[in-house]
Amino acid sequence: MTISSASASSAESSDQLVLRVAVSAFLGRYRGQTRVHTESDLRVFLRWCTEHGLDPLAAARVDIERYVRWLQDVRRYQPSTVSRRLSVVVGFYRVCVIDAILEHSPADYVRRPTVPAESPTLGLGHLQFEALITTARKSSNPNDFALVALLGLLGLRIFEACGSNIADLGEEHGHRVLRVRGKGGKVVLVPLPPAVARAIDRAVDERTNGPILRNTHGRRMDRHAATRRLKHLAQAAGIRMPRMHPHMLRHTFVTTMLDAGVSLRDVQIAARHADPRTTMRYDRARKNLDRHPNYILAAYMASGT
Repeated sequence: MTISSASASSAESSDQLVLRVAVSAFLGRYRGQTRVHTESDLRVFLRWCTEHGLDPLAAARVDIERYVRWLQDVRRYQPSTVSRRLSVVVGFYRVCVIDAILEHSPADYVRRPTVPAESPTLGLGHLQFEALITTARKSSNPNDFALVALLGLLGLRIFEACGSNIADLGEEHGHRVLRVRGKGGKVVLVPLPPAVARAIDRAVDERTNGPILRNTHGRRMDRHAATRRLKHLAQAAGIRMPRMHPHMLRHTFVTTMLDAGVSLRDVQIAARHADPRTTMRYDRARKNLDRHPNYILAAYMASGT
């Protein structure tokens, strides 16, 4: 190796070291699943930089704009996903400025995509949800009923449901409760209604430790196995949905609670939404369909149709 190539290699190693330190400092601000998801989003950006021969610490605003266009036009992500992944990039560069790795952030003036006021995810209707619960309760796989109960009747996120252990079950002030580790490592006690408690008891059976939800191999259920089980249950229940996935049941938890007359504030607390606008997005999506003027026109012209 020549002196010039050795110095170039040394400079490259130094740049990589600084980048690793910057990434570590940024991710160190997060815990639990929030850290996992943040790291995943940041990894997408860093991989994009590598594929385009770009040093992330030498990026300019136009490079971040190109990344956003790539997310929109090539990967075709929803505006909410693009906005989330851009937020991670913005946060990363903000920490770089705080730690004096960069003088200014190249992401400061990047235009954020407009996120619709209503959620693109639609929950199940009341009868659909009822059919899904009945099918899951009658399933020969006891994990099916517990899965639907944890997601749809408790409103847990899929990582919270799959991460729940038998040791997290307990009693507080006469209530059966489940200790849930949510976003950012926050721990909350969620009361178990009798139907949910029965579903969990069936899944747990005589076991005294380990995960509450298990896959067909007896190991901890993950989000992929959960999605497959939900698709199977929806098909068995005669529910026609273009894409059945776990978050749909969390959405159903919110909209069904609102239909039952629970106040928006109480639903926000139950769903553990930090911002009430998140809960309102779910509500708007439901009302936009329930109150759509197409139904009024069809009813008005019913005699001719």
